Amino acid sequence: MILNYRAIIKISGILILILAGLMLPSLLVSFFYGEGDAINAFLLSIFSMLLVGSMITFTVKADFAHLKIRDGFAIVALCWTLSSLLGAIPFIISGYIPNFFDAFFETVSGFTTTGSSILTDIEALPKGLLFWRSFTHWVGGMGILVLAIALLPMLGINGQRIARAETTGPIFGKLTPKISESSKILYTIYVGMTLLEIILLLPGEMTLFDAMIHTFGSVGTGGFSNYNTSIAHYDNAYYEIVISVFMLLAATNFTLYYYVLKGRWKDFFSDSELRLYLLIVAISVLLIAFNLWLNDSYNSMGQSVRYALFQSASIITTTGYASANYDLWPAFSKMILFILMFIGGCSSSTGGGIKVIRILLLFKLLRRGVGIRLHPRAVFSTKINEKPIPADTISAVVSFIFLYMGIYFVGTLLLSLENFDLITTASAVAACLGNIGPGFNLVGPVLNYSIFSDLSKLMLSILMLVGRLELFTIILLFTRYFWNPDK
Repeated sequence: MILNYRAIIKISGILILILAGLMLPSLLVSFFYGEGDAINAFLLSIFSMLLVGSMITFTVKADFAHLKIRDGFAIVALCWTLSSLLGAIPFIISGYIPNFFDAFFETVSGFTTTGSSILTDIEALPKGLLFWRSFTHWVGGMGILVLAIALLPMLGINGQRIARAETTGPIFGKLTPKISESSKILYTIYVGMTLLEIILLLPGEMTLFDAMIHTFGSVGTGGFSNYNTSIAHYDNAYYEIVISVFMLLAATNFTLYYYVLKGRWKDFFSDSELRLYLLIVAISVLLIAFNLWLNDSYNSMGQSVRYALFQSASIITTTGYASANYDLWPAFSKMILFILMFIGGCSSSTGGGIKVIRILLLFKLLRRGVGIRLHPRAVFSTKINEKPIPADTISAVVSFIFLYMGIYFVGTLLLSLENFDLITTASAVAACLGNIGPGFNLVGPVLNYSIFSDLSKLMLSILMLVGRLELFTIILLFTRYFWNPDK
């Protein structure tokens, strides 16, 4: 057989059970606030998923010893799509997002940590649904299947093949010999970061509910808020600083935090990707702040730096929170934010986009190309953190960037059939493919994606999944090579 279908189906059944369990906190929130419609929606969703998931898990017999990389790609693509479909059920049953395409768009946006929304009045949703909407960020941030991989060994399933298709970034690595142990370490760091931010956000006017919502959005780099005006609702510099710091931390390579826990501070501070990432943020903040100040967008340089820092952090980490309507900013500042949309966060982080590591490799390749032309007989090796990068990794990075831009241009061309202005169209595709959320003009920080047709919403949903799964996981499924049993 081309694929290990029984194993794929059984793992899908396990995932359905995990999703049912993940809805329980949202059900408890609905009970706490006495929201009848949301309670019924979650109860029906959980019961249905428990029934279906149990039937699949306990009746399908599968051989997990012979899972191949091909199976891993199929499992990841299927499970992310399945999670988005099932996660939309509470929105549909409750009647708050009755349209399937709208509910699917909102849920895909949640799990992929994009943060794009079709809701015109976010505050009208029950708190239970708002909690689920943001909790999908937190679950999707570290990866639905990273959580599953930590649990699979208890069922005798090796998560190595799945992890290869799930990991973000061009270089796959693991912290410990066992991939499940690596997953547990990552989730421990993730949970610790989440709890710390919730504690730091509690002082002031934020309730525990609000603190949890905005923590899920920033640690998961998703950007869903429970207010129509996002973080601008508070107009609070302290909250903006805390959220900015955690957005930047969440979009940093999580492997580096493991080094810190092990006392390997030198490895942390000498990391080339981290240095470039922070340099890009610093330069962006300075350029935008000066541009805002010179154009009298704000009363002082201090205010300009405040908003420039938050928005630069929000966009490069692909979170998408807004502390101001940056659509009213000067063209130069908006262009910098647009460029940051493509760069994205670091590898092995919750951030989206092309990733800083690939940008770094691209710069090194360009420098190598210049060196070869000046010294044709010299030998130049491409290194990151003093380690040579294999030729196949370099080739994969170049292929990824070309494919990313190709998908972006095709997506923009298809969305232009809606006949909206170029800035709206181009930024909407960039925001969905890069898992950022808001774009510019009609999809700016104070507006939403409800303007698009159902077909366009479906296409943008697919772009979110493609971007979150690093392009190839989805693209491979549509190639003859993947379905050829001889390959």
